[in-house]
Amino acid sequence: MSVAVADPEKVQDETPNRPDMLQLYTDTLSYIERLHRLLLDVVKDEFERLGVIDVNSVQALLLYNIGDNEVTAGELKSRGYYQGSNVSYNLKKLVEAGYISHERCAVDRRAVRISLTEKGRDMRQVVTELWARHVETIDEKEIISTEGFTTLEDSMRLLERFWSDQIRYIY
Repeated sequence: MSVAVADPEKVQDETPNRPDMLQLYTDTLSYIERLHRLLLDVVKDEFERLGVIDVNSVQALLLYNIGDNEVTAGELKSRGYYQGSNVSYNLKKLVEAGYISHERCAVDRRAVRISLTEKGRDMRQVVTELWARHVETIDEKEIISTEGFTTLEDSMRLLERFWSDQIRYIY
């Protein structure tokens, strides 16, 4: 299967009111990808320092996102955190390692409710403490202000909504 790729220069020429918008958009997409990979590396680095070898950075973020909730894999997918096979594989590994407990839902026997075990809550705390150290350093060094984070979050939320609408063919 062949996919036609637009020539960025031609597309940019066809956007007379915002000639720099395509470049800004593609640069932002690259930053999002790089930041996600870098975030996983930051968590991996922390775990290596602590000697944690039985959970990877993706699984640690999964534990963090589950938090004190009792959820299904479907709920994690619908919240947009994970893709189907990714979440299923990682949940299985976390159950095997004792970080997550699971039981069949009383209402829908096909659904499995998951929650963190004590071991899972301890691992979540490691990630929480890492974030707290980051926030402290960011604040001390005045890297990004509270207002800056608010603006960034608002922008990311708008982009998320736009992409979700694209999937639903709204635009």
